[in-house]
Amino acid sequence: MNEPTGHEGDSTGYEDNSAGYEDEPAGYAADGPTSTRLVGARRDRGTSVGSVMRAVGVRPAWLVVGGVALAWGVAAAFTASPTLPTWLRYGPLAVSLALFGLPHGAVDHLAPARAAGHRPTVTWLLAVGVLYLVLGSAYGFLWWLLPVASAALFVALTWFHWGQGDVYALDALGARHLDGRGVRVGTLLVRGGLPMLVPLLGHPKEYRAVVGAWVALFGSEFDAAWIASPTVRIALGGGFALLTIGTLLAGRRRDGGRVWLLDAGETVLLWGYFLLVPPLFAIGVYFCVWHSLRHIARLIAVDPASRAAFRERGTVPALLRTGRDALPLTVVSVLLLVGIAVVGDVAVGTQADLQAAAALYLVFISVLTLPHVAIVTWMDRAENAGLAPLVSKQ
Repeated sequence: MNEPTGHEGDSTGYEDNSAGYEDEPAGYAADGPTSTRLVGARRDRGTSVGSVMRAVGVRPAWLVVGGVALAWGVAAAFTASPTLPTWLRYGPLAVSLALFGLPHGAVDHLAPARAAGHRPTVTWLLAVGVLYLVLGSAYGFLWWLLPVASAALFVALTWFHWGQGDVYALDALGARHLDGRGVRVGTLLVRGGLPMLVPLLGHPKEYRAVVGAWVALFGSEFDAAWIASPTVRIALGGGFALLTIGTLLAGRRRDGGRVWLLDAGETVLLWGYFLLVPPLFAIGVYFCVWHSLRHIARLIAVDPASRAAFRERGTVPALLRTGRDALPLTVVSVLLLVGIAVVGDVAVGTQADLQAAAALYLVFISVLTLPHVAIVTWMDRAENAGLAPLVSKQ
């Protein structure tokens, strides 16, 4: 597969080494003041991280999210209050159990070593296992002890992590406009806030119901009616709109090239998408085809076997190769979730049951998200990408 390289305006690709892995950590070596490339692990010529990101993470996301936004906009134009059938509203979350969503974090036992240019060993596996056990157990206990605070932490953690994922994706595509710390931080806040804040602006009742269902699992109530008041939503929306515009304009002053245009286009698309589409459905679709696929593109790029599959046979074989890596822990996670649901007597027979089941799944994801964020942040450091430039010299 002869794909273009991942960085705009240069010939940056992967370094070609004789071995599949080497002992040096993978990082970014600067070709110039504003261009970066992955080195360290074997990088096959002609297969850049940018080409993988475009094929796996960008095009499908635009197609699906853009299509859903367009369809909902058309429905809203002809129907005063379009609604989704119950099965469709919860459908994307159900699908995410097996496709892209939950599995995208099920390669965490292999990804750190690969990002550093090493073969995964027992030491790496044990380190990741201990991390998940400690952080996941701590967060699970926090949910039991302080459910409302844990819900707020989940929103904040997801805001950070989904922003982090999009910053990495833009980096992979050669985003020179992110060179400044201010623009990079602003982009993280904007991209993470689009799925976490904008649904509250357009669908306050549904937003409160989703968060309320989380804390209800632990016998608590989410009484923060003030957060859905028009005054608060206008203030939040106005402030976030100013942050969005300011960040995009600051980025354009640095470099208004094709990747900035993509960034601006995606930002506008996601603003409209999350304002229009009901939150639970919108988040479910976004989780599967936007956030998860972009991380899966990253997993393909750091794994020599998946990268070779992408180069030689295309996107689907590369996805299947990564899916094989994710399968064991995905199965374990699903079985664990089912076991918790059985012990907690959570069923799916009625509307209320479905809401509780979705809430349980999201709380379960939150417990996995904390160690997952730690892994991804470490990968940023190993690759000198995403958030790593915020703490390094620019």
